[in-house]
Amino acid sequence: MKTQNLVYIMSDEHSAKMLGCYGHEMVQTPNLDKLAARGTRFTAHYTNSPVCIPARAAFATGQYTHETRYWDNATPYDGAVRSWGHRLGDEGVFSESIGKLHYRNKDLDTGFKRQHHPMHVMNGIGQVWGSVRDPLPITGPSRTGRMLGDIGPGESDTNRYDRSIADTACKWLTDISNKPSGRPWVLYLGFVAPHFPLVVPQKYFDLYPVELLPPRKLDPLDGYNRHPWIERMDKFKPHDAALTAEERLRAVAAYFGLCSFVDAQIGKILESLAETGLDSKTRIIYTSDHGDNVGARALWGKSNMYEESAAIPLIISGDNVPEGKICNTPTSLLDSYQTVLDGVGLDLTLQEQKLPGTSWFKIALSEDDPDRTVFSEYHGAGSPSGAFMLRKGKYKFIYYVGYEPELFDLTLDPEEITNLANKENYQEIAHEYEGFLRDICDPEKIDRQAKNDQNVLVEKFGGREKALGTGTPGATPVPNIRK
Repeated sequence: MKTQNLVYIMSDEHSAKMLGCYGHEMVQTPNLDKLAARGTRFTAHYTNSPVCIPARAAFATGQYTHETRYWDNATPYDGAVRSWGHRLGDEGVFSESIGKLHYRNKDLDTGFKRQHHPMHVMNGIGQVWGSVRDPLPITGPSRTGRMLGDIGPGESDTNRYDRSIADTACKWLTDISNKPSGRPWVLYLGFVAPHFPLVVPQKYFDLYPVELLPPRKLDPLDGYNRHPWIERMDKFKPHDAALTAEERLRAVAAYFGLCSFVDAQIGKILESLAETGLDSKTRIIYTSDHGDNVGARALWGKSNMYEESAAIPLIISGDNVPEGKICNTPTSLLDSYQTVLDGVGLDLTLQEQKLPGTSWFKIALSEDDPDRTVFSEYHGAGSPSGAFMLRKGKYKFIYYVGYEPELFDLTLDPEEITNLANKENYQEIAHEYEGFLRDICDPEKIDRQAKNDQNVLVEKFGGREKALGTGTPGATPVPNIRK
């Protein structure tokens, strides 16, 4: 593919359901909608682990969580496994980052020539308390408080940080446009929104009057029975129970507002690309690290395999990208490795060809392959056992170690209301999909390996009781960028 520059934009916790171009009736994302109209939008894109740190390790390395063993939010990426950034450096293609990476710290060689305003895990250790899983405590540590924190209109440090990312990116693009180079470059931009805290500037909050918000999907208060694995996780940290009915509505409005807020920041970058003339020389990627339940099933945040949490947006545009195309081939974050190299015109080495991913640019140019398999796994805070997801064709299969599985027909049941795994007519399909999953890994073996590694980490921090009091209580604080 023709050599070009690449801008890779990643937000945090943006569910694929929450964009205008993905069909949401309320959420306003005009800039991303325009990007999709002039590029290709993917309809079956997934995180490889529905929590920040393992997802970002897969994005960097092109490998599954059980291969790299960056299990949870206390095992951040440290550069020990080669990333696409390392490969770019080897080839003389420089890459820089602006904003949230959520790796261990800025001093480690993770492949970027320079990191601007980097955001990494607090104190280089992350959420140590979340690694206490063997066995999982009945309830989580009280020191972590209410996960969502403040809710509603306002101006947070996170909002200011995201604005600084956009402003720095615009200046970076202006500067680079005045320094012509024969080599392509890669600019990674990491926004925090729409990740909580659910505080958003008033004008974005006002876009979503609480009295007009849709009713909550699959509400246990209305009789919906959650899967036992989900129930056990919620018992560990019952986020929804900490909210009043009014706060739940304000939380949805604030999340919707943050989707529009981050869209506005991305709009500044797209405008800067056009003003500098770089838009004709630069491919663009937009995705997120994972989604957010936004109250569905009385769940908030991520950490499960339902579409709200595991499915994420993916939009690409630029030279040789089909315009206005909707691609139904399943994809995942670990495809990033091949995509970045392909985007700047580099061929894969023999070793890299063994990685499971495929370039999104190549997939966009091909006929839809709905039977392509994508895989995700979760071993993080609150989970009593490993959860594993396989998407292939119209079915999604979720396997929980020690619990009954779930099977959904996403064509007939896109809201994942009816579990087919226990239906007589679907036993053969469920068995077949478990086989597909086991072709990738042995869930029981991986669950044991994750817990063994986490037990070692817990002991390093003084044992279970001390570990439960160690690490970031909630969301990672943003860097201080005030001047």
